[in-house]
Amino acid sequence: MTWSLASYTAAGTPGFGVLRADGTLVAPPDLKRWPSPLELLEDWSAAEPVLRDLDVENAPAVEYDALLAPLRWPRKVICAGVNYRKHMLEMGGELPGSGWYPFFFLKAPTTSVIGPHDPIVISAAARARYDWEAELAVVIGTKGKNIPAERALFHAAAYCVSNDITARGYHKREAPPADAFSYDWFAAKSAEGSLPLGPGLTPAFLVTDPQDLRLRLWVNGKLQQDESTADMVCTVAELIAAASEVVTLEPGDVIATGTPSGVGVARGLYLRGGDVVRVSIDGLGALENPVIEATEEEPS
Repeated sequence: MTWSLASYTAAGTPGFGVLRADGTLVAPPDLKRWPSPLELLEDWSAAEPVLRDLDVENAPAVEYDALLAPLRWPRKVICAGVNYRKHMLEMGGELPGSGWYPFFFLKAPTTSVIGPHDPIVISAAARARYDWEAELAVVIGTKGKNIPAERALFHAAAYCVSNDITARGYHKREAPPADAFSYDWFAAKSAEGSLPLGPGLTPAFLVTDPQDLRLRLWVNGKLQQDESTADMVCTVAELIAAASEVVTLEPGDVIATGTPSGVGVARGLYLRGGDVVRVSIDGLGALENPVIEATEEEPS
């Protein structure tokens, strides 16, 4: 890991700075012109050259209380499903032939995102059955619609680690009125706090090849997922291009690029209160989130 843009709280006050490879947080003076990560992304054409010349070695250190989600309020969270070959096979599918088009779904952007060490709160309902999904997330910095794949990576500002927590038990509807209503993607994917994100936003210019990154996920120290992004069916560039055919991509949009094999549902494994989930991507850092069961309904 080189460095990433990280959000934090210090004495109760939020801020953002640079998280270095050694885990220290620093505040380069040149970042002060942007009050928040989202405003930096909205000004990406001006921000990128500043970031390239950022002096992260000599910047003043910051004493902080906790790391927050690096992008607390993404505009959209677009997730690619079944985008790794081995994952397709473990889910009982077949590898697609030529002409395969990415499959996307959405997660609620402002309530799904939590920080790199925040608790994953799960329902105590027996049928919920929460699963893990380690994913590479790409953050958009340049607006675009109908983006050609060969230019798509120019629209990527940064990358980070994500975990697409999925309530498998809510995915398949019981007694649907028609086959078209058999699946409830909203209930399965958009639970509160179902997208740990972080630890920071690593600028895209520091990532040599997004198709050569190693993803790993552990539950209670036991390795569950270990794969390279080379196993993706559609590359990051192809996903950006395909998503932009449906919607205009805007600065601050997050695209989760799919999960590799090793999810729990394929083996009848699910998260329980007391578990700890760790996700790492080489060069981008790691998330480590405890799992707790909700004890009472949150006040409205």
